[in-house]
Amino acid sequence: MSNTDIEIVVDDPTAPDENSPAVTTSRTVDVVVSLALLALAVVLGADNWRTGASWDSTGPQPGYFPFYLSVILALASLYGIAAAFLSRKEAAETFVTRAQLRRVMAVFVPTLLFCLATQFLGLYVASFLLIAGFMRWVGKIALWKSLLTAVVFSALMFVTFDLAFDVIMPKGPLEAAFGY
Repeated sequence: MSNTDIEIVVDDPTAPDENSPAVTTSRTVDVVVSLALLALAVVLGADNWRTGASWDSTGPQPGYFPFYLSVILALASLYGIAAAFLSRKEAAETFVTRAQLRRVMAVFVPTLLFCLATQFLGLYVASFLLIAGFMRWVGKIALWKSLLTAVVFSALMFVTFDLAFDVIMPKGPLEAAFGY
């Protein structure tokens, strides 16, 4: 017989502090994102209008369908802005606290650096650095386990993509030194 009233609670010792101050509200984020999407819709709409957003003798011009998608995006963005200002509940609702943002940035910044490093070091070296770094600093895993996992994963990626499937991947100076 099962008891459905039992609740299993798992404490996360690294969870963000619940008393952390708010960085921004949900309304602010909704308005900023809606404005960014509205700006994108205007740029896309103008470009597709320039390309041709009507019908000619052969059918729709190249910008016809994308132009109307831009109009839909603009209308949805305006709706999002209006909904954000009309919602009383959302006005005071915290979107992210300082402690939560710190945890997000602990993932975002290394991932952004990985994307930049891929351009200069190649995919495999950048992947090695990302995996080893995440395991060591975010996961607090032993250095030897982090390095071993990163080497094995990067080597398996190289064998799979470059040797087995002959897929062209971004390469850096290390691969060039080995003739790849």
